[in-house]
Amino acid sequence: MTTIRRSLPEWLAFQQQLHPRSIELDLTRVRAVAQRLGLLPVRGRSVIIGGTNGKGSTATTLATLLSAAGHRTGLFTSPHLVRYHERMRVDGRMPQDAELLTAFEQIEAVRGEHSLTFFEYNTLAALLWFREQQVDCTVLEVGLGGRLDATNIVDADVAVLCSVGLDHTEWLGSTLEQIGREKAGIFRHGQTVVLADCMPDSVHEMAQRAECRVQLAGRDYHWDVAADGRWIYSDPHGSMSLPAPALPGTIQYRNAAAALRALRALPNLPATHAQLAAGLRAVQLDGRLQRIAGEVEWLLDVAHNPDAAAQLSAALAALPAARRTIAVCGMLEDKDVAAVVARMASQIDHWVLCSIDEARGLTAAGLRDRASGQFNAAVELAGDVTAGCQRAAAIAGPGDRVVVFGSFHTVGPALQWHGLY
Repeated sequence: MTTIRRSLPEWLAFQQQLHPRSIELDLTRVRAVAQRLGLLPVRGRSVIIGGTNGKGSTATTLATLLSAAGHRTGLFTSPHLVRYHERMRVDGRMPQDAELLTAFEQIEAVRGEHSLTFFEYNTLAALLWFREQQVDCTVLEVGLGGRLDATNIVDADVAVLCSVGLDHTEWLGSTLEQIGREKAGIFRHGQTVVLADCMPDSVHEMAQRAECRVQLAGRDYHWDVAADGRWIYSDPHGSMSLPAPALPGTIQYRNAAAALRALRALPNLPATHAQLAAGLRAVQLDGRLQRIAGEVEWLLDVAHNPDAAAQLSAALAALPAARRTIAVCGMLEDKDVAAVVARMASQIDHWVLCSIDEARGLTAAGLRDRASGQFNAAVELAGDVTAGCQRAAAIAGPGDRVVVFGSFHTVGPALQWHGLY
C-alpha cells in the first residue's frame, strides 16, 4: 500500500473530517484498528483516570511521580491548550512532528473500512508512540465519560475516578447516578479502583459488581495538611511526610493523594520517599490556577463546568483581596453557562466575555444571553480571547486581578497572548 504523505496540519484537518460526527461513543471501530496495530494489551503497566474534574491534574501528577521514580512513563491527556503535541508525553517529552506523522501513517495503513473520530485517532497515535518509546507504564486520562471512551480499549491495572459532576449531560445522562455509571465503565473485574471523592451509589454498585478492590479517600487512604503546606499521606502501605504539591490550590492534595494511591497499587513499580517528594515538587500543568505575577496579577484556569467553577471561586476567595477582579471568560455552547457564571459572580467586579471560534464555541453575545441575570457587575463583549485579554489589560490597574476561565479554548489563546507558547 502506498504511504499517504501529508503535513501535520493536513493530517489533523483530515482527522477532523474523517468521521461524520465529532463525538461518537462506540469502542468497536477504535478497538478493531488497535488490534490490527497489535496495540492490545499495552506494554507494561497501565492506569486509566476518569472523572468530571481533577483527572488531568491527577494523571499528570501520577506520570510525574512514576518518571521521578525512574520508570519510563507515557501520559495521554486531552484536550490540548495550544499544540496537539501536548496530548502525549513520555517522561515529560512531547513527540516531534516526524514521530506523529509516522504514527498517523501506521494507523491509516491498517484503518481500512473503519472511520475514526479525531479523539480515536489521538488515542491510537499515543499508544503507538508509547510502544515505540518502550514505556514501563501508560497513564491514560479519559476523554469523555468512560464506558465508551476510546481510552477504555485498554484493560488497565488500576482505575482512578476523581469526581462525578454534571457535565456532558447530552452524552452521559442527566443525573449523577447515570453519569457515575458511565464513568465507572472503566472498571475491570478484580481491579484496584481508587475513588478520590464521594461518589454516587451507581459507582459503588459498579465496583461491587466487578469485585473491584476499592480504595476510597478518607476510608482506605488519608491525608492531613499542615499550616506550612506539608502533608502526611497514609494508606495500607504506611505513612509519609511530603512537600506540598507544586500545582496550586488545595484541591491538588486530593489529586496528589489519589495519584499516590494508584502508584502504590501498581505491581513492580517501586518508588522511594525521596523520589515521590521530588516528583511532587516537579509537577507542571498549565491552566490550573496558573499565576502570572505583576502589577496586575493574572490567574488562568480551565474551569468549564459548575463544580470546577465553584472550586475556582473558592480559590479566589482564599487569595489576598485584589482591588478589583476582572473576568475574561469564553465558553462552549454545550456547557451549563448560567451555572458556571452564577458560581463565579460573587468574585467578579467586571466581565469581559469572549467569542470562541470553534465548532462548539459560543459568541460573546451568546454567552451573555445564556447567563442573563447571573452577572452582578458590568459586562463587555470581545471578538475573541486575544481581544478580551487586551481589553482586560487596558482597564486593569495596579492591585487588580484578571482571571481567565471557561474553556481550554479560552486559556490556550490567553497563554499565547502572554507569550508563554
